[in-house]
Amino acid sequence: MTPALNEQILARKAAATPRGVGVMAPFFAERAQGAELWDVQGRRFIDFAGGIAVMNVGHGHAKVKAALAAQLERFTHTCWQVVPYEGYVALAEKLNALTPGSHAKKTAFFSTGAEAVENAIKIARYHTRRSGVIAFGGAFHGRSLFAVALTGKVQPYKAGFGPFPAEIYHAPFPAQGVDLAEVKRAVQQLFKADIEPARVAAIVFEPVQGEGGFNVIQAEAVHWLRALCDEHGIVLVADEVQSGFGRTGKLYAMEHFGVVPDLVISAKSLAAGLPLSAVTGRAEIMDAPAPGGLGGTYAGNPMAIAAALAVVEIMAEERLPERGAMLGARLRAALEAQRAQVPQIAEVRGLGAMVAVEFRQPGSGQPDAEFTRRVQAQALARGLILLSCGVDANVLRFLFPLNTPEPVFDEALAILRDALGSA
Repeated sequence: MTPALNEQILARKAAATPRGVGVMAPFFAERAQGAELWDVQGRRFIDFAGGIAVMNVGHGHAKVKAALAAQLERFTHTCWQVVPYEGYVALAEKLNALTPGSHAKKTAFFSTGAEAVENAIKIARYHTRRSGVIAFGGAFHGRSLFAVALTGKVQPYKAGFGPFPAEIYHAPFPAQGVDLAEVKRAVQQLFKADIEPARVAAIVFEPVQGEGGFNVIQAEAVHWLRALCDEHGIVLVADEVQSGFGRTGKLYAMEHFGVVPDLVISAKSLAAGLPLSAVTGRAEIMDAPAPGGLGGTYAGNPMAIAAALAVVEIMAEERLPERGAMLGARLRAALEAQRAQVPQIAEVRGLGAMVAVEFRQPGSGQPDAEFTRRVQAQALARGLILLSCGVDANVLRFLFPLNTPEPVFDEALAILRDALGSA
C-alpha cells in the first residue's frame, strides 16, 4: 500500500532536515484562509496557533494580499541601506505614533524578533556606554546566542549551547500573584553581589511572557521598573514580540500599565507572516549608534513593509484589538466553566486575547505536562491546532486570529471541551 501523502513527506523530512528543528504537527500545510488551514490530504484544521502568534489578522487577508501583489509589481528588494524606499519611512512614522508615549521616537526595522532584541541591546549599550543586561526567569527573547542567553528557560533553548555572553543576569519575574517585595530584593541582591547599577545598560522584559506561560506582569512592577531605570540611567526595554499588535486587547500590552518604556520591540504579527521586526524608541537613544552600526541585508524588506502597512490599517479599521479582547473573554469563560469537570485546571490567565490555561495534578499540585500533551493531542485529532508553553510545559496557549468568525470560534470551543473531557 502506498503511504499517504503526509507520511511520504514526513519520511523525506526525516532524511533532509535536522531533528534540532522541532516540528509539532505530523502533517503538511497546503493552504490556509482566515482561522482555517488545510493539509496536503485535504483535512481541515482550525488554527489556534497562528504560526506562534503571527497571524493576528488571519491567513490570507485580502488587504495584505493586495499590498503584497502591488509591491511585487514594483520591486522585492534593494536593501534599505543601499537604495531606500518610502514604505520604510511610512511604517516607521506609524510605529513612532502608535507605540506608547508622545515623545520624539525613531524606528529601525529588522527581520526576526531575536534580531530586534539583539539590536535593542546594542542600541542601549551604545547609548549608555555600559554592558550589563538584566532579564527575567521564564522569559523568551529568541534563539540566537545572545537572545537565548537572555531567555530564562534552559530546556530546550539553552541546553548544550553554552557558554553564553557575559554580563547577563536574571531576576524572578514579577507575574501576578508573585511577591513583588521578593523580586525587588532579588534585584537589589544582583546590584550588591553581581553588578553595580552604574554598569547596567538595559532591563528587558515581556509585559506578558509568551513562551514562559502567558504570565502577566504586575502593574505595580512595571511602575517599579520604570522608576528603577530612571534612578540609575538604565534603558527600559519592552519586548512586545508576542504581546504586541492587538493580542492583549490593546495594540501594545504596555498600554494597559500606563508606563512608557524607552525601547519597544515589535515582530510576529507586525507583518502578517512575513519576516519583519522593529525597535522603536526615544529618538536620542535610537540615534546613539553611528551610521553602519545597525542594519541587515533583509532588514525592513519592502515586501514585509508593505504587508505591515496593510496590517496597521486592518487593526484600526476592523478594531481587532477590541474584537480579540471579546473573543478572549469568551474563551476564558469557557475554560472556567470546565473547572468542575477538569480538576487539572489550576489557572486560566492572560490579557485580552492572550489567554492560557495551566494544568496541575489535582492531588499534589505538581505541574502536569503529560495531561497538557494529551489535551493538545486530543484537540489536534479533532482538528484544532494548539500550542503548549511554560517552564514546566504544563500550559496551553491560544493564539487564534483576532478576526476569527463566530461560527469557527464556537466550533473550536466545542472541540476544546471535548479534548479536555477526553484527555
